[in-house]
Amino acid sequence: MRRSRGTVLVVDDELVMREILEALLRQAGYSVRLAETGEQGIRIVDREPVDLAVVDVMLPDISGLKVLERVREIDPELSVVMLTAFASVETAVAAIKCGAFDYLTKPFKNDEVLNLIANGIRQRRLAHENRSLREQLRRRERFDEIVGKSPRMLEVFALIEQVAQSIANILITGESGTGKELVAKAIHRRSPRRKRPFVTVHSGSLPPELLESNLFGHLKGAFTGAVAPKKGLFEVADGGSIFFDEIGTVHLETQAKLLRVIQEKEFMNLGGVETIRVDVRVIAATNTDLRRLAEQKRFREDLYFRLDVINIHLPPLRERKEDIPLLTQHFLRKYCAENRKSPMTFSPDAMQALLDCPWPGNVRQLENAVERAVVLSPRSPIPASLLPDTVREQPARLDLPQVSPLKPGVGFREYISEVERRVLLETLDRVDGVQKRAAEALELKPTTLNEMLKRHGIRSRRRGAIRRTRRSRR
Repeated sequence: MRRSRGTVLVVDDELVMREILEALLRQAGYSVRLAETGEQGIRIVDREPVDLAVVDVMLPDISGLKVLERVREIDPELSVVMLTAFASVETAVAAIKCGAFDYLTKPFKNDEVLNLIANGIRQRRLAHENRSLREQLRRRERFDEIVGKSPRMLEVFALIEQVAQSIANILITGESGTGKELVAKAIHRRSPRRKRPFVTVHSGSLPPELLESNLFGHLKGAFTGAVAPKKGLFEVADGGSIFFDEIGTVHLETQAKLLRVIQEKEFMNLGGVETIRVDVRVIAATNTDLRRLAEQKRFREDLYFRLDVINIHLPPLRERKEDIPLLTQHFLRKYCAENRKSPMTFSPDAMQALLDCPWPGNVRQLENAVERAVVLSPRSPIPASLLPDTVREQPARLDLPQVSPLKPGVGFREYISEVERRVLLETLDRVDGVQKRAAEALELKPTTLNEMLKRHGIRSRRRGAIRRTRRSRR
């Protein structure tokens, strides 16, 4: 049996015309669907796949142009050829503007019809292939809700795929706002536990007693205010995954109980005497160095090693700047849709400001900036003036001042101290004495910068006073 070259829908109220086109198309190897009214044709497109539609302009119920509009709403890639007995340029232009592939007038030549239909179906298939390729590319650039195509993010995506099927505990590290919870959810969705609960524990927002009550549950009367029994989050997550956001903030006493659950897969409710067994995968996240906390006795070393079976590190946004345009487009689509606005773009100046920003708040800060711009902008492109000041007004780039060579009789420590003092003064001068901006320019914590200023006797924030201090030390 010969394989069909495609499915063609013929919508025409003339029986003779339907029969002529049906015979011609079937002989050429096409499958054919017939409709004598516009509504019949629309219903056929709505319920089954069609590669091309031949639609008469003049129909008894609705116009052919209306049919064209409706079927293109159902299937935007459908090729439509309009058919009319009147060689009307106006009708042809209207049809093309509405998305018709081409236009035929009656009477027509058989070869003309067949060539037109073959080209129309070829265009549809090319459009479908292009869409598939774009989807494949988009899938490579997105991993669930995690967006990125930089080499470091592609490594993260590959690691997620690799570890998702395992039962190992996972520690996700990275600065605040890099998307650690999104990674945890992506791991859960790709794991055999995906049909079971994913439970998030915001570790740092609760005092130890309340956190333990939430984790392990309690019996009625276990403590003041326990007026009813409560199931804990470990029990809720049984068979699934539990995600600890900022695990480093958990109190040491609670850490000991967490360790037991991870090792023994069991715990007791507060006020209870019966052991409850659970099967839960633990995924933890932190923006601090747990190893250092363990060395300082602020985090249990044995718990750290239990959690850090597999480590996934998320790079800060400033280290994957090539992802900023992609993330920006993602958030633009999201917030234009949420705010019922037409698709928007950023002006070149605004885009440059986004690229130049160091993004201390990472992806979360970028998302907030894009949402704000979409809400405030009345039209596209969005100007740089609608970006937050923290994005537009970047600290001056640090150019180290010229320093004289090391002189005879001057010790190395004294020389380095002089270099440090001059760098501090030059930087403060360039940012009008604003210490916060100076700290950003020097990539220092504000507290560290403040200590250095005190050590060098630099106290004034006023630009003129800073210059006087510098002159007075020469």
